[in-house]
Amino acid sequence: MRHAFITAGTKGLGVQVTESLLAKGYTVTVTFRSDQNVVRSLEEKWAKYADQLQFVQADVTKKEDIQRAVDLAMDRFKRIDILINNAGPYVFERKKLIDYDESEWYEMIEGNLSAVYHLLRKVVPIMRNQKFGRIVTYGFQGANSAPGWIYRSAYAAAKVGLVSLMKTVSIEEAEYGITANMVCPGNILGSMKEATIEEARLQPDSDTPIGRSGTGEDIARSILFLCDENADMVTGTVLEVTGGVDVIHRYR
Repeated sequence: MRHAFITAGTKGLGVQVTESLLAKGYTVTVTFRSDQNVVRSLEEKWAKYADQLQFVQADVTKKEDIQRAVDLAMDRFKRIDILINNAGPYVFERKKLIDYDESEWYEMIEGNLSAVYHLLRKVVPIMRNQKFGRIVTYGFQGANSAPGWIYRSAYAAAKVGLVSLMKTVSIEEAEYGITANMVCPGNILGSMKEATIEEARLQPDSDTPIGRSGTGEDIARSILFLCDENADMVTGTVLEVTGGVDVIHRYR
């Protein structure tokens, strides 16, 4: 049975991804930062998947937490076939680069870029031994062309760096049957992060060309495709799941 390791899979976009993996038959290790109440709620909701599922508390900005979480996944499930880097801190306040606190800058870089480095260092050797692996990172619309994103400098810098890292790893590890790709969500806000496509179609969205908001299910469907056994020809790819919306256009 294939095993998936997903960071921050208890909230936001990660919820639909985790549930889709479980429904597809994967065993799953899910990290969460601190919210025990959400974990308890999901344990009840996903009770039928109890044998497939493990929750591990971990802060992705801390290397030691990452390493411990991977060790716990291996202890229980003995393998890691899929690594989904769903976690990624974000500064919601709009401010220019020089107005960032150092702590905010480093949280963006550590949480969105260095965390992936530490996870890759732990997980890629496991995947090499298995001769199989699927790695998925998250970006933002336009990240592949390194656009400027006003008021989002630290986050954008980390994610654009992650594009190059992902592409490099996709080449370096191809001989081991490992793929690496990036999914870039559109403007998915609030409750839509945990919503289904059916729910989104009931709420017309004039800001998105296809007429509805993106959802967590859209991201989950894209990730399941990239993680498929026969998706090995798709690697080093940045997949935009935006419904045609230009997320940063208004700020250019």
